[in-house]
Amino acid sequence: MSGRDRATYLQGLLTNDIPALNAGHGCYAAYLTPQGRLISDLLVYELGDVILLTLPLATKDVVLAKLDQFIFSEDVQLGDVTDTFGSVAVVGPDAALAVNAVVGSDAETLVNLPVHGNVRGTASGHPVIVLRVDDTGEPGFELLVPAETLADVRALLLDAGAVAADEATAEQLRIEAGVARFGPDMDEETIPLEAGIEATAISFTKGCYVGQEVIIRVLHRGHGRVARKLVGLTFNPSAAVPAPGTVLLADEKEIGSITSSAFSPAAGRPVALGYVKRDFIEPGTAVTTADGAPAQVTLLPFVARA
Repeated sequence: MSGRDRATYLQGLLTNDIPALNAGHGCYAAYLTPQGRLISDLLVYELGDVILLTLPLATKDVVLAKLDQFIFSEDVQLGDVTDTFGSVAVVGPDAALAVNAVVGSDAETLVNLPVHGNVRGTASGHPVIVLRVDDTGEPGFELLVPAETLADVRALLLDAGAVAADEATAEQLRIEAGVARFGPDMDEETIPLEAGIEATAISFTKGCYVGQEVIIRVLHRGHGRVARKLVGLTFNPSAAVPAPGTVLLADEKEIGSITSSAFSPAAGRPVALGYVKRDFIEPGTAVTTADGAPAQVTLLPFVARA
């Protein structure tokens, strides 16, 4: 998004405080319907001359169309750069060292970048946007490079000591960290308070945004109580990893279902994210799956990392 009104335009649509972002900073946010349900979650990066939005591919076209629909006299221009950039994430305790070796930025600068901060650099002569990310629960970076140079940059990262990880490993890290993902853990029927993203995605000091009335009503009149809540669940070490969609029971009554699951080597047992009714959200609450596997509601994250 470019144009002098880009930040104030987004301010009336997204849940977080966009004009508060200085160049080199960013935030997590949500775009809601007037009924307070998620259209998408997204990351907002102020690059100085443009605002970059990154969001799930499944919601991109809908969000882009809605953003375009509400532009009237504002100085705002939209551009879909999905195919322009290639993207590679580098996560883990030594991520800054690997990125520094490739991008040539100062490693201390990378380490000290705030979450969702950004800095520009070059890799093998090609421009790179480095984004500070935490969506796997590990400290890390996402590198945006011209799409045609992605393979070269990946090769440079491997030469710098990075190790290729598959999607299953990334999912395991995300679930261990208790990070909800749009698609499996929240969708168009979810309000942010159910998914527990309000602390990071919503500013409670900014002006109006789409869906705010519902959020404020639940917080102030309903004291933040929602009918269901996303929680962590731990299983016996010998239990099988429950499949997403597995029904959860308490006192032989259905109280929810699992949305994401994995075996956690760090915890030494299967762990899962899932929604349960509000009377069963307290850590330590015992539940079972429909096939009788015992589980316990557990504080998130399952595994704490620096």
